[in-house]
Amino acid sequence: PREEVAYVTCTYRETCIDQPDFLATIDLDPRSPCYCQVIHRLPMPNLKDELHSSGWSTGCTCLDNITTKRTKLILPCLISSRIYVVDVGSQCRAPKLCKMIEPADVFWKCNKGYLNVPRSLPNGDILIANVGDPAGNAKGGFIVLDGKTFELKGNWENECETPPSGYDFWFQPRHNVLISSAGLVLKRAGYGFNPDDLKKGVFGHRLNVWNLSCRTLTQCFDLGEDSLPLSVKFLHNPDAAEGYVSCALSGIVYRFYKCEANNWAVEEAIRIPAKDVTGWIMPKMPAFTVDLVISMDDKYLYLSNWLHGDIRQYELSKTCKPRLVGQVFVGGSILRGGPVTVCRDEELKCQPEPLVVKCKRVYGGPSKMQLSLDGKRLYVTNSFYSTWDKQFYPNMVK
Repeated sequence: PREEVAYVTCTYRETCIDQPDFLATIDLDPRSPCYCQVIHRLPMPNLKDELHSSGWSTGCTCLDNITTKRTKLILPCLISSRIYVVDVGSQCRAPKLCKMIEPADVFWKCNKGYLNVPRSLPNGDILIANVGDPAGNAKGGFIVLDGKTFELKGNWENECETPPSGYDFWFQPRHNVLISSAGLVLKRAGYGFNPDDLKKGVFGHRLNVWNLSCRTLTQCFDLGEDSLPLSVKFLHNPDAAEGYVSCALSGIVYRFYKCEANNWAVEEAIRIPAKDVTGWIMPKMPAFTVDLVISMDDKYLYLSNWLHGDIRQYELSKTCKPRLVGQVFVGGSILRGGPVTVCRDEELKCQPEPLVVKCKRVYGGPSKMQLSLDGKRLYVTNSFYSTWDKQFYPNMVK
């Protein structure tokens, strides 16, 4: 059935507003008088958490049973390393906070911090990827919550298997595999983007292949020091042994696939060229692809290009060579009349116009995305990370 509400994480960090982050509930029923409006705000009990990603406590589209009722929303915090569990089953239009796990518990029990993406495991437990250790140094891996009590169980992977950095992950139970991406060193990049950091190991560049049942690291692919692989997605078909990872700084999307036995391989599938510019932090503006979404029928792939400002739709009839079939600009840094001038562009003939919706200028660029179950609507947020938002899109933060 068509979704009736959407839940959006909203942060006040770096806005000079001293209020806690909140979870907004948006009315998506076109018959409602409040259609496309915020109908409820659930403030968190603490300040400067930086709500970033969210995930359901039950159900996974790569499992056989996708009818499991989703009643809890997991909200890990990128900066505070706190975890909130929100009840969205009792009152979906007015959710309530039902549990909170403090950072000290995560630090002491797991030696992990800076929590990011949560997903449900096949056994019902919740797996949360982390970006660093409690001090902000790079440290990948995962922590586990009990799927029923939401108690913190501990680390998922064997300690000796901890990768140098982490960000996102996805898995395919039928192939006994979990694939995770790298992230960035928030101790350094957390203060803003610095081009000098590209050669200093601040940005991760590995794609990691795990044995799902043994929780061991079996393969690693180095995608280049200027890659920064972020979003990872498998095809939804539970038999499919392939998926994609988007690299934010290189503008490349790699396809990963099972080649023989339990070995995996990667190949370049999409390359978005950088633009020669003036009035920006570097002479070339890369395609900063934050999120990657695949339609439920595995026919289309969507990419959000946070810096350039476009959302791209690719057709997947040939998974090894996705074909660009749609593109729309919803903000970005290269808009006409802005401080950035594009000197050379391999794709566009002119700079796009600013986006205005209901007489309001839209600032920022497309970041996190969610596709409706019927594939007809794409929901997009415009914030990537508060400090970088303030650096690249100060008008949005205002």
